Amino acid sequence: MKRIFQLMLPISGLLVAQGQDLEKQPAPKAIPVEDLLPKFSGNEKVYSHTEQFAISGGDSSTRGMAANLAEETKQELLRLTEEEDEWKVPISIALLGKEGNPVPLRTMALDLWFNDKGYELKIMVNLSRGLQPESFKRAVTSALVHARGLRERGKAASDIPLSVPPWFVEGLREASAWRLKQSDRRLYDALFQHGGIFKPEDLFAVTDAEFGSIDSVSKAAFRVSSGALVMALLEQPDGKSGIRDFLSALPEFQGEMPALLRRHFPDLNLSATSLEKLWALQLANKGTAPLTESLSVFATEKALSEALKIWHHDVEGFLYETPLSDWSTVGKLEEPERIDAVRLAQDDLLRLSYRCFPSYRSLLLEYQMLLSNFASGETQNLDTSIIALAGTRENMTGKANRARDFLDWFEITRARETSGAFEDYLNLKARLKTKPNRRKDDLSKYLDLLDPLFTLPEQRQPSYMGIGSFPY
Repeated sequence: MKRIFQLMLPISGLLVAQGQDLEKQPAPKAIPVEDLLPKFSGNEKVYSHTEQFAISGGDSSTRGMAANLAEETKQELLRLTEEEDEWKVPISIALLGKEGNPVPLRTMALDLWFNDKGYELKIMVNLSRGLQPESFKRAVTSALVHARGLRERGKAASDIPLSVPPWFVEGLREASAWRLKQSDRRLYDALFQHGGIFKPEDLFAVTDAEFGSIDSVSKAAFRVSSGALVMALLEQPDGKSGIRDFLSALPEFQGEMPALLRRHFPDLNLSATSLEKLWALQLANKGTAPLTESLSVFATEKALSEALKIWHHDVEGFLYETPLSDWSTVGKLEEPERIDAVRLAQDDLLRLSYRCFPSYRSLLLEYQMLLSNFASGETQNLDTSIIALAGTRENMTGKANRARDFLDWFEITRARETSGAFEDYLNLKARLKTKPNRRKDDLSKYLDLLDPLFTLPEQRQPSYMGIGSFPY
């Protein structure tokens, strides 16, 4: 079997072989990947129900879970592109190590091999943190896109490298999550309101190494932006057939990404900014809240405070806004002017009633009555009613704050397993330890020479060793 090249997935952690002790690893390239193959080929192997995936290593339950997740990932991709399952390239999945082992810097890697039967893709997965479903599905998605590009190669070896950019893998995963109603609309709304952190040209520029090093917040923004772009492409005329052709051409493509997109999605040729406009429109559409979605207590309170305004003109004709609680400072208005002054507030309250927190609906009705009383000039008990409603609102927000604090306390004191929220920090710390950014000035060199004198031998950290050559 000839190993063509190694493809790296942008997933944090360094792949280590089963049973390897990171602290005792020898110098670089002392353990080539080829020497590890007999260790993970194993006698026990599980095939998925379509037999495209062969899983080895790990225990029987983990192999079964990996097979199910791999097939589930493939079905999600097929439903997204509306394509029949006509796989030609087998994918082997090797499960290495076991849960509880030292956490490496790279937990997954993808290799392409060629033998007399044709091409074969191999995913190597480290189990130091167990089988993480979403990371695993991301790796399988990348392998499936590579396999899709290998369909037309036949059974002849080729030296043309394959590459699938991170934005497309993340975009496919996010598009599938949106179709399954597993995505969060608020992320799209936040990105649209702030103009997006990653615009299309920024998405195309992110490499595997850069994606692996960004923090979790940036990864979430990257995934949502990529998902919006992929969904915009799928919704184009003949978008499903276009994305299928794009899948076939992408792995071997060496040019500029916008050129490949315009080739398979002709509507992008209408103007120089067509792609960015479609992407921004997709963010806006996905970020729009449905009428059936209720706001939280705090979001309702904020919207209510913004709505309770009296709009009026001064003697010079300038328009002013005054909080309803300060209605007495508005001055004397004629009835038509009072009606106009509260019309915007009444309209805002009506729109808010569709999506407010349910317990606020009775309050909104009372505020509507107060505005009607102000418009008709019945202001005798207006201050008393406004103070009473403000006290009710303060009581409701206080209860919401206590409920939130209780949930925070419960999570902190009763948690029995790690959430993984700090994985990016831990990975960054490990990378800095492996590849420290050392300064080259004379003072820094002098301090580096003195540092071992103040460190006990047993406290010195060994340097971690990778397998093969990794970009990060």
